[in-house]
Amino acid sequence: MGLIILIVTGALMGWLGSIALKIEDGRTILRNVLAGIAGSLVVGIATSGGVFLGAIRAGTLLWATIGAIVMVGLYNIVRERVLR
Repeated sequence: MGLIILIVTGALMGWLGSIALKIEDGRTILRNVLAGIAGSLVVGIATSGGVFLGAIRAGTLLWATIGAIVMVGLYNIVRERVLR
């Protein structure tokens, strides 16, 4: 169950990041969602001690959310620099 929660949290943060940045391109929104999922999974698994199939703690969820936000931010910074 914890894995599903981490994936949903990351996807939600990626989607909200797309809304906050006013991105309307479908592929870029999908990439933001995938970056959010990747950030959430990496940080969530690291902070849970590798146990992500059972219940998830509030601290792990908080860190996973922060990881997703950071990953979406880094992705958009890199994307902007490449487009210039």
